[in-house]
Amino acid sequence: MSKKKAKKDQEAKENAAETAEKILDQQEENAEKSDSNELEDELQKAKDKHLRLFAEFENYKKRTARERIELIGRSTEELMTALIPVIDDFDRAKKSMDEAPSIEGIKEGIDLIYNKFKKTLEQKGLKEMESSIGQPLDTDLHEAITQIPAPEDNLKGKVVDELEKGYTLNDRVIRFAKVVVGQ
Repeated sequence: MSKKKAKKDQEAKENAAETAEKILDQQEENAEKSDSNELEDELQKAKDKHLRLFAEFENYKKRTARERIELIGRSTEELMTALIPVIDDFDRAKKSMDEAPSIEGIKEGIDLIYNKFKKTLEQKGLKEMESSIGQPLDTDLHEAITQIPAPEDNLKGKVVDELEKGYTLNDRVIRFAKVVVGQ
């Protein structure tokens, strides 16, 4: 019986080993499945996060575009509101032109309106560029319309005449001075 018992013990050990091996295989499979599920969950979370971030960015772009349009509208409104008194002054000047006994009063009134108009624009950041006659051509400030023979040798390559003034708005050129350059 000892051989039978030894054989049974051997079979029991083999069965226990097979059972242990099956259990280990199942545990490995479960671990792989749980790892796979964890990875899928992480991927899904990353996709969701990406989608939300993309939607948030799209909303940001729309909001900033809308704010930019509103800002431009408000700044235009502010300028127009500042210019209304100048228009009122022109209306009064037109009325007084029919009734004025002398042209001197009209000239004086037009000068006052012109100065008020210039002052209003300067308050909004518009500045007239200084005259550049006799200065070298600067393409950052000037637009050369034509070249003429220089009346003097020291005016070669320099501005001889200014046809239109240049303007800056808040220190940024918005209209280049149109100039004639000496050859």
